[in-house]
Amino acid sequence: MNITLNNGVNMPAIGLGVFQSAPEQTTAAVEAALAAGYRHIDTAAAYGNEREVGEGIRNSGVGRSDVFIETKVWVSDYGYDETLHAWEKAVGKLGVDQLDLLILHQPVPSRFEKTIAAYKALETLLADGQVRAIGVSNFMPHHLKQLIAETDIIPAVNQIELHPYFTQPDVQAAGAEHGILTQAWSPIGGITFYPGWGGEGRRNVMEDPVIAAIAQTHGKTPAQVMLRWHLQQGRSAIPKSTNPQRISENFDVFDFELTAHELAAIDALDTGVRNGPDPDEAREERFAMVIPEA
Repeated sequence: MNITLNNGVNMPAIGLGVFQSAPEQTTAAVEAALAAGYRHIDTAAAYGNEREVGEGIRNSGVGRSDVFIETKVWVSDYGYDETLHAWEKAVGKLGVDQLDLLILHQPVPSRFEKTIAAYKALETLLADGQVRAIGVSNFMPHHLKQLIAETDIIPAVNQIELHPYFTQPDVQAAGAEHGILTQAWSPIGGITFYPGWGGEGRRNVMEDPVIAAIAQTHGKTPAQVMLRWHLQQGRSAIPKSTNPQRISENFDVFDFELTAHELAAIDALDTGVRNGPDPDEAREERFAMVIPEA
């Protein structure tokens, strides 16, 4: 299942995420995903595993033109020239000469002039054919509004925390207004139970009784139900796993359909509580992370 981005590029709706995938596990996870039918891999400079993603793609035997590669520029590489060089580092590690989608990892409102300069570098890369589409991640409506006012090309994608317990309807609506695709990170609620993430008293969305009942009705897993929820509401989702069985299960979501009542029941689980980092927090320490050369 593909989604057509606002610049006409087709992107597979389901991708494999590799956030927190150890480099030594990433190559095998990518190979397993491509063997299972995935054709979209999402990584990032800050994940430290772009090189292993590239190895997994090459080892898979699937042709480069058949794999949609998405990666992200980390904040310490923001700025016009710095972001152009970030592209060089990314393609060098991935072992490719073009990226399908390159996005900015965070809005960084405390240094938004550098964010704007970085996005203008993405526009240059797009014009030069070095990338096929450009976008952003973790941008709230006010960040999108300012970015659009100061740049020329509307982002194709905004990748945000989005799962049944945190649906960010305002961000989705702001994107839809401009034809920006909402892409869900933590789409099956992993952020609600990863050690070290989120607040106290976290509830595991995978064990939610509403989702469990819907899963039982369809003979599917809770993760499959959540991924189907994203797809039917027009979003892209990038579930992360290094377990070959789960990787395969997460792609087996095209043979059933949720009812309008079931979709509404999942929507009603939204708590409005963010589990990941607040995009408006300054967190200047992020700029201390140096992204290695290719």
